Amino acid sequence: MRVVLALTAVLMLAGAVPAAAAPAPEPLCQVKDKRLNELSGLASDGEHWYAINDGGTKVQVFVLDRKCQVTDVLTDSTDPYDVEDLARGKDGTLWLSDTGDNRAKRETVALLELKPAGGAAVVHRLTYPDGPHDTEALVLDQSGTPFLVTKDLLGTSKVYQPSGPLAAPGPTKLKQVGTLRVHSTDTPGGPVGSFGSALITGGATSADGKVIALRTYTDAYLYAAPDGDVAAALQREPVRIPLPNEKQGEAIAFEPDGTLLSASEGVGEPVRAIKNATSLVTPQAPAPKPGGAATPQPAEQESGGFPLVPAAAVAAVVVLGAWFLLARKRRRS
Repeated sequence: MRVVLALTAVLMLAGAVPAAAAPAPEPLCQVKDKRLNELSGLASDGEHWYAINDGGTKVQVFVLDRKCQVTDVLTDSTDPYDVEDLARGKDGTLWLSDTGDNRAKRETVALLELKPAGGAAVVHRLTYPDGPHDTEALVLDQSGTPFLVTKDLLGTSKVYQPSGPLAAPGPTKLKQVGTLRVHSTDTPGGPVGSFGSALITGGATSADGKVIALRTYTDAYLYAAPDGDVAAALQREPVRIPLPNEKQGEAIAFEPDGTLLSASEGVGEPVRAIKNATSLVTPQAPAPKPGGAATPQPAEQESGGFPLVPAAAVAAVVVLGAWFLLARKRRRS
């Protein structure tokens, strides 16, 4: 299996986006509370951090201070299936993305809405137009519209948004509004090495809505959204920021001042910061190419140096790597 993973990494390195000239992530504090042993989603209001665990049998949002100490826990008896990400709206509403589906068997997924004034969680069920997907990344635009980005084991993630206003409980139909591809990198960390560096595990939006962040187990990707259009932003060439040596990095968030935060599953893992991360993104990025597809990849690029091989061969190797990944990750059945 080690040979399979190594070969997967070599195949997927072709066309990798060069890393930005960004400072190394700076550890701020360690999350030592055992109740947050599977930290998967993170949000910030500039004063507090909000964090969720992967999965769970009830809604729980942990409120942390700047020393990673839990100061409060927001709870609700709603039993989610597999919560994966967290986003905070402009009005303070917390949105939990109950969209994990490793076995691709869910008929519906859900967004769970927690109002800042308190009260029960509101469940908004969603359906994909093309069958089940495993999704770990949620981002909101400035109007509060949610976008889901799939964790695709074959390399090309899909981007969805609701086709209309969210219903409670719904379901509301989702529509696909784009695709994107993240290539493997040599950034160390994650549960499965370079293979995991191509899997989308979290998302975030800057306070002004002009930068969208997606992350893998090992890297963050920042996309320019000068007009706040998330779907268009994710068609642009991103800025890559390495997040090395995270055990299982799934959480990412922006501070109001543009600082990027990242965190990993595991007790004692740090919350880390890249200051002024939004300044690394060029405000006037090139417009998306017609057709809504990801940026085409040539047969060979200087940044990777490896020629691309036939898609069937890549798919076969990646599927084997995916099997290993799923065997390693703990999920609710």
